[in-house]
Amino acid sequence: MNSLSSDVRLPLYQRLRDHLAQQIANNRWRPGEAIPTEAALSAEYQLSTGTVRKAVDALVSEGILERQQGRGTFIRRPQFQSSLFRFFRFQTAAGERQVPESRILSIEPVTAPSAVAQALGLPLEAPVIRIVRVRLLEVQPVLAEEIWLPRSRFQALLEIDLNRQGPLLYPIYEEVCGQVVAYAEETLTAESVNHLHARLLQVPVNSPVVVIERLARDYAGTPLEWRRSRGHAEHFRYSVDIR
Repeated sequence: MNSLSSDVRLPLYQRLRDHLAQQIANNRWRPGEAIPTEAALSAEYQLSTGTVRKAVDALVSEGILERQQGRGTFIRRPQFQSSLFRFFRFQTAAGERQVPESRILSIEPVTAPSAVAQALGLPLEAPVIRIVRVRLLEVQPVLAEEIWLPRSRFQALLEIDLNRQGPLLYPIYEEVCGQVVAYAEETLTAESVNHLHARLLQVPVNSPVVVIERLARDYAGTPLEWRRSRGHAEHFRYSVDIR
């Protein structure tokens, strides 16, 4: 039987689920690609089709896989851009929705401060990469972002010009570093802006800003990125469906 390395105290389907998630995180299959059929996985791991189906069902319910009628089961590629518009209303003067322009101000190798190390599950002062970015709407800054990445996974970013790569970072992570963001957890808070972020946002010190803190993970649940995005309170909106 193909080795399942997770805790033997767990049910067999859970161990297979964990193993498949790690295989996905290790790029055995790419986002948008079909995984083998349940029969093929059953043969590969010498497990019953019922056990395989429960493992696949778990990954489907978590949003890592998606079933497509008549086609098979595929690695789901999440869409993160919509979260920006869940919290902020970015519109042109004519009232049309607009994606803010991205501008990287700095990218540098540093050691992890305590909060960063804790968020990314790294030792204190582990090597990380810090990116400072602003998002602009009609040349006016509307978001200021600090982005932290484990250097061991993202070293290649230090060797390219990020501003020439397009406005979205996750496709760059995948193409340049082979790191795929599968899902993220977001926390919403508010604060009075300090001198640094007031300068980046071109607002008075102590102005109210909304902070979105995001921890992004790969398919196996390993933290890949921790970011704090600070935005003008005037652009803030909160939308939720209650059923």
